[in-house]
Amino acid sequence: MTNLLKTILYIFLSVILISCGNKNKKEQAETAEDPQSVLDTIQQKTEIQELSDSPRHHEWVTLSHGDREFQAFVVYPETDEKTKSVIVIHENRGLNDWARLFADKLAEKGYLVIAPDLISNTQDGKRRTTDFKNPDAARDAIYALDPDQVTADLDVAYNYIKNDASSTGEVAVVGFCWGGSQTFRYATNNQDITSAHVFYGTAPDDADALAKIKTPVYGYYGGDDNRVNATIEQTKKYMKAANNPYDYEIYEGAGHAFMRSGHQPDGDEANKKAHDAAWKRFLELL
Repeated sequence: MTNLLKTILYIFLSVILISCGNKNKKEQAETAEDPQSVLDTIQQKTEIQELSDSPRHHEWVTLSHGDREFQAFVVYPETDEKTKSVIVIHENRGLNDWARLFADKLAEKGYLVIAPDLISNTQDGKRRTTDFKNPDAARDAIYALDPDQVTADLDVAYNYIKNDASSTGEVAVVGFCWGGSQTFRYATNNQDITSAHVFYGTAPDDADALAKIKTPVYGYYGGDDNRVNATIEQTKKYMKAANNPYDYEIYEGAGHAFMRSGHQPDGDEANKKAHDAAWKRFLELL
């Protein structure tokens, strides 16, 4: 090999090695800088892909009351008959991809589902949850909501799905975390829902309000979520005094938000076990 060829080969290999080295360093730096962001991106892609691959009909609808307009996500089951309907109330992260995926999976089981985005249009330029900068910004918007507005939004979502041509007119409600608490609270405001399913949410600390409930309430709680679980006995006392049905399960070893974390491929085993058991119970009770 001539000296000229050796020189050219040396330069070529050096460029490749430097390029690969810089790329690896860049990737390592990005991963080290924000590993949670990388994990969230991977999980987000998984949920988006599942939604994209769903054969069911999805649509966004605009609902309104007074001068307020907001968005809601609707999923139709594949069936030739009218079906029972379910309102899904999202966590304090807003109507994210996981919440929409839950709605889709519920529709897969034969239910007509509506998931209102309760922070939709609550800030300028924020038509949907996905328009917020990050989950923290969504949380801030959620905790700033007027409870009466939340009730009014849910009433509109209830009437929309109840009167859909493919609905039987029966409407159940399910919610998670903040949405679980809103599910319990909505049951005090709408006596016509068929059942309320509260996933790791607290009840109103108001005996008179709970006495207004006219539908069965079912609770789903993680064993390692004492912030929520510490309120159960008081809730049980109020519900029993009002002769209202309140039945719940506590899943040993599971934490808060076990339905979302238990769905993730790398989720904790206790959360995965709780997710599967709660999902089975939920479907049976519906």
